Amino acid sequence: MKLQVFLSVRLLSLLLLHSLFLSAQPFDIIIRNGKIINGTGNAWFRGDVGIMNDRIIRIGNLAAEKATKTIDATGLIVAPGFIDVHGHVEGSILERPTSDNFIYDGVTTIITGNCGGSADDLSQFFASLDSIKTSLNIASLVGHNTVRRLAVGLENKIITESDQRKMDSIVAKAMQDGAVGLSTGLIYLPGMFSKTEEVVSLAKVAAAHKGVYASHIRNEGNKVAEAIREAINIGKEAAIPVQISHFKVSGRSNWGRSGETLSYIEEARKGGYDVTIDQYPYTASSTNLNTQLPDWAQDGGLDSIRLRFGNPAVKERIVSDMISQMKKNKYKNYSHAVVARFSADSSYNGKSITEINKIKGRKPKLKQEVLTVIDMIDSGGAQMIYHSMNENDVRYFMQYPHNMIGADAGVSSGRGMPHPRGYGSNARVLAKYVREEKIISLEEAIRRMTSLAAQKFNLKNRGLIMEGMAADIVVFDAEKVTDRSTFEQPHQFSEGFRYVLVNGQMVIDEGKHTGTRSGSCLYGPAKR
Repeated sequence: MKLQVFLSVRLLSLLLLHSLFLSAQPFDIIIRNGKIINGTGNAWFRGDVGIMNDRIIRIGNLAAEKATKTIDATGLIVAPGFIDVHGHVEGSILERPTSDNFIYDGVTTIITGNCGGSADDLSQFFASLDSIKTSLNIASLVGHNTVRRLAVGLENKIITESDQRKMDSIVAKAMQDGAVGLSTGLIYLPGMFSKTEEVVSLAKVAAAHKGVYASHIRNEGNKVAEAIREAINIGKEAAIPVQISHFKVSGRSNWGRSGETLSYIEEARKGGYDVTIDQYPYTASSTNLNTQLPDWAQDGGLDSIRLRFGNPAVKERIVSDMISQMKKNKYKNYSHAVVARFSADSSYNGKSITEINKIKGRKPKLKQEVLTVIDMIDSGGAQMIYHSMNENDVRYFMQYPHNMIGADAGVSSGRGMPHPRGYGSNARVLAKYVREEKIISLEEAIRRMTSLAAQKFNLKNRGLIMEGMAADIVVFDAEKVTDRSTFEQPHQFSEGFRYVLVNGQMVIDEGKHTGTRSGSCLYGPAKR
């Protein structure tokens, strides 16, 4: 008993000495006199933030304290660094680890591996990130399409019990390697061929490892209601939190259905199920050109697709199905479909399929434009931008409190004509939907970009400005922050973010990227 008392007193003495030591040391950084919006959704308050190493040590009046570097945040907002919940940075971040397009938009953490596509080996992926060092913190989901491809290939294959066990084991290993959950992309190869039961089995594995289920649902157009219900039911059956990716209603025939689709989310939440959504603040989506093909025609991947194009009867069936789908979506032509990147001929970048069809000397008929699409897929395919949504639906989703922001983008190379969401999603929310249209408050927008995202994906010590939390911080001018990237001139960084700190290190200083790579890998709860 005496020994226990002695050790307790000794421990308290050491803690007191440690506290006195810290208080006697200058802070690494003090952010002074800012309007602190701490990420909880509460109103801003004025104060100072003291940072030592990679942590927020003190918040309050630090006028008497010294620091190696001081930031004068008078008139500026001090907020947690933004967490982008929907990224695709595999490969691109290894080429450009400074991640400029995200950093200049206030992003300090990104969750990659979405839409069913992740690194084949997450352990190796995380090791590569640790080796090169990045400016962002990176967490990753394990992708269903990746898992299925590794297990059974790209074919439309009936999954056997043995196949399922193999896929389950791949997911289990990925979760132990640090994945934060499972993602699906059920419009892409080979996930489009999966049955719901297959996904449920994988989701149960992710749930057993305390992960989440993030889904690019099976249909965002005419069958969006059925697709949302499938995602919710997977969550129910697997007892796993659900995140529905880039929530939207796509295609002219579906404009105005936002109230209906969001009601399914609310119904599930009222029933006690953890279902949330994310959104990018634009009326255009971006994905590959192959999605215009009917599912059956994509079986086996590009080589198999080309063989089908070479068979006149099969090609005619493909053309017929594509025309039928366009008419169902109430499109007379492909003028809404614009090329972001076409490797076979970069002069097509920024042009619509309708314009390209004209360049090729074809008649302005839907069938001729379908043939132009087929020619481009045969030449290797393209990344596209589809102007297929309605602004009123975007605004309606923006008001929903259980909605996060995700750019659905990779690290930009500065090439092509990519969707501007990769440069300006957060700044656009703050400028357009907060400052100009006043659809949501500044405090609410920041909560969605920070603590809500951290809570959903189990990112410990992130998403809040509180003592003891990681020092991921953005300092910006709420009256000047704006997105500059446009569809016509996409390669332009957001403005208004004066300082961005990642793990206590200055990555943006006076509006300029310092080149600092202080990001780290963030792992899920099951990390071994």
